[in-house]
Formats: sequence, C-alpha cells, structure tokens
Amino acid sequence: MSPMALLGAAECNRTGRPVSRNLIIISDAWFPQVNGAVRTLDAVRRDLEGRGWTVGMVTPDKFRSFPMPSYPEIRLAMIAPGEMARHIEFERPQHIHIATEGPVGFAGRQFCRRHGLRFTTSYHTRFPEYLSSRIGMAEGAIYSYLRWFHGPAASTLVPTRSMAGELGARGFGHLQVWTRGVDPAQFFPGPKTMFAGLEGPHLLYSGRLSVEKNIGAFLGLDLPGSKIVAGDGPDLARLRATYPNVHFLGHLDGGALRAAYQSADVLVFPSRTETFGNVMLEALACGTPVAAFPVTGPIDVITDPEAGALDEDLAAAVSRALLLPRSAAHRFSTGFTWSQTAEIFEDQLVEARAVSVKVTAAAAV
Repeated sequence: MSPMALLGAAECNRTGRPVSRNLIIISDAWFPQVNGAVRTLDAVRRDLEGRGWTVGMVTPDKFRSFPMPSYPEIRLAMIAPGEMARHIEFERPQHIHIATEGPVGFAGRQFCRRHGLRFTTSYHTRFPEYLSSRIGMAEGAIYSYLRWFHGPAASTLVPTRSMAGELGARGFGHLQVWTRGVDPAQFFPGPKTMFAGLEGPHLLYSGRLSVEKNIGAFLGLDLPGSKIVAGDGPDLARLRATYPNVHFLGHLDGGALRAAYQSADVLVFPSRTETFGNVMLEALACGTPVAAFPVTGPIDVITDPEAGALDEDLAAAVSRALLLPRSAAHRFSTGFTWSQTAEIFEDQLVEARAVSVKVTAAAAV
C-alpha cells in the first residue's frame, strides 16, 4: 500500500501552506510503565489534544509482548509483518514521531524508511550505560545502533543542552533541545503531613530503585536525620538488606507522592546517568530544594543556586540545600511548564510526506 493511501491529507490555510493536526507517536515506553519518558509523552499528548490535535499512540499494548529481562516493567513487543502498517493506516497521521529505539520504534522507523516518509525521534534514556551496567553489553556497539536509528530523523529531540553536547560529540546530528515541565495542579507547596515520627531533617529519594540510579551514593552518606526512599524496582530487596535504617515507602503517586515532597527537607538526586530527572521538578514545585552531583541533568535543571546545591561531595550538597528557602525552590519551578514542552515538540514536527509547493513567478522574483 502506498504512503499516500496510508496518510491523511493536510488542509491548507489561506496562504496555501499545509495545516495538519493529526499526529502519531510510536513508542516502546507507555503505561503501565512509570518513568520520565512516559510522563513526558503523556503530558505532551494531553496538551496537544487540548489545542485541537488528534494524537494516536502506537505502543506495546497493541502487540503481543514479553517482559524485558532484568527490567520486567518494560514490555518488548513482537510485531508481525504488516502490523505496524495497519496501525498507521488506522491513524492516518500527517506527522510521525518515533519516541524510542526498541521493537515498536524500530518497526515504525522501518515502515517510514520503506515508504520514504519523514519523521522525528527523541532520545530519553541512556540505554548504552544502563545495558552495560546490567548485562555487560559494550556501550560503543549500542551507541552505533542508536546513531543508525536516529540518523534519518528530521530532528532528534533531547532533554537538555548538555545531553545534546554529549550526543553531538558521539556523532549524532539534527539535535534539538526539548525541555521538560511539571504540573502545578499536581505538585505544589503544602504543610508537612508525613514523617512526623522520624528524626529530622528528612532526606528523600524519589524514583526507580535500580542499579543505574546510584542510590547507594545517598544511602551510604553519614548525615544527621532520616533517609527516606519513595519508589520501587529490582534493587529494592538488596537496598533494604544493605541499609536497614533507611525508611522505604514503596511506590507512591498522586497525593501521597506530593505529600512526601512537601514533607521532605531536601530531595537527594544521586544519579549520574539521567538525561533530565523529572523528579527534581516535582520536588521543586512542592518547595523542596535539590541536592545532586554536577552532571548532565542536574546541571541543566538546577541553574539557580537558591533552588538546589550541586557538588561532587554529595553530603556537602545536602548540607547546603538544607539552608535554602523553600519559596525560592517553588518560584524557580514555575519556569518549567508542560505547555512549553509541547510547543517545542510541535515546532519540530514535520510533514510525513513531502508537500509540493507551487512557486508563482511573482513569488520567485
């Protein structure tokens, strides 16, 4: 079937320029996964739909799948020949965004390349480093695959300027910075309602519990107060056994997660491998300063010294962050909105099929 039959036709405005608001996002990351990529894609989808876009999602739940070894929350899709074409035909998009590099993204990329369609991609996760730490795969080989995967994209959206610099140095091209946001209706300052029975100050980690998050760098610190962990993951049992004095809350969301941020004195973000770190914005929006290493992610987010403290000595960063005003942390967070994130995404979209534009003699002069 030709791409002309698969894709919807774009309407034109008064100038004759195509105006189309039908998008398909192809992603291996989607619910029930809970991570930064899913939160970002969902927030952008909802914002665009609120402004008149039709957004279709092609995700692992559309196919037979199996859990990824060592990371069972991620489902790896098994896509039979023709299945991707059927989903794209059903959505009839004018724009195609491929969000991830797994089986679903790969099938979407192959379809676009086979039919000469243009698309954009995004880079959310440091899979080379993660797979190397988990199963010993060579980082260089994985980066070679990723360069090949993203190479034909009209643009590849990356979370931070630092990440763009790192990927550019590795030979990636067409990189565009695509920042993140936070929902002020979900995360906002409030009274301390948790941790009343625990010795202060209350030092919180929030996120997935896995080896690449470097959580031991926080939990092993000799600091006054209580260390508290909100989250779940494959490293939970080991961390519980290694750090018996740490308070593990399990997975939190909604009001419980907000209350944890509001009740914490500092969010400690020990990861050295994040491409952004959405939890930092969530904590800041609740008025909680951040302590982190000065690496990609934190150096791009914590650009105001009143919002958090960055230091190679993480204990020193925590001590400084405890002195920061909560009002400044909240004020800084208001500069990050999902609407801004969606607008950047929208600006980078391209027509999936090339549009011929007639140039009049007058216009050509």
